[in-house]
Amino acid sequence: MRNPSFAISFLFSIPISILFFNNFLAESTLSSEPMATTAANLGGFRPSGGSQNSGELENLARFAVDEHNKKEKRMVEFVRVVKATEQVVAGTLHHLTVEAIDGGKKKVYEAKVWVKPWMNVKELQEFKHADDSPSFTTSDLGIKKDGHGHGLQGVRIHDPVVEDAANHALKAIQQRSNSLVPYELKEILHANAEVLEDLTKLEMVLKVKRGDKEEKLTVEVHHLSHGTFHLNRIEPHHS
Repeated sequence: MRNPSFAISFLFSIPISILFFNNFLAESTLSSEPMATTAANLGGFRPSGGSQNSGELENLARFAVDEHNKKEKRMVEFVRVVKATEQVVAGTLHHLTVEAIDGGKKKVYEAKVWVKPWMNVKELQEFKHADDSPSFTTSDLGIKKDGHGHGLQGVRIHDPVVEDAANHALKAIQQRSNSLVPYELKEILHANAEVLEDLTKLEMVLKVKRGDKEEKLTVEVHHLSHGTFHLNRIEPHHS
């Protein structure tokens, strides 16, 4: 016959074991929380979770435009998302650069949309002009403007066409160079564009790096009507 005291000790040990196991599971669950929710990552900027043309970002941008229209009694029309980043702050604060039409003219706005999905909350925190400088949009760069040039005009350095032209210029410069050290594009400092009958002329000042040396170059790139680029001119930039 088994010892009664052993049976009693065994029965008392079962609840204690269950309690220990539950605590272990709870601690394991807490330790596996995503790094994005830790205090060290709160408030930091990061690239947006979707591409600029994703449905989620477009919906957020349209929401921002609609809320702005309601508040200001305006009729701004959404065109596209130019740039998007996000910030973790008790939810997600989306920083959006939005292109829209206001009064028949294309303009660029900066918008902030705060989203707390677990509370089904979406709020427009800010909506303002990015800048008032004249600029071409992607659709403007490459279409014919009544067959006549309008002279060089300042364009946004982050316009996709401008960025593609700068990258093409860098590749062409590398191909023409005898150096084995590759060129690296550090920054587009300035960009002008002129839409002509069968091409768009872009003049840009680029900061480039080759090895340990940084330099500024003035380049002229032609964006042809069928979509290709051609490096027409390159020279050192004298500021």
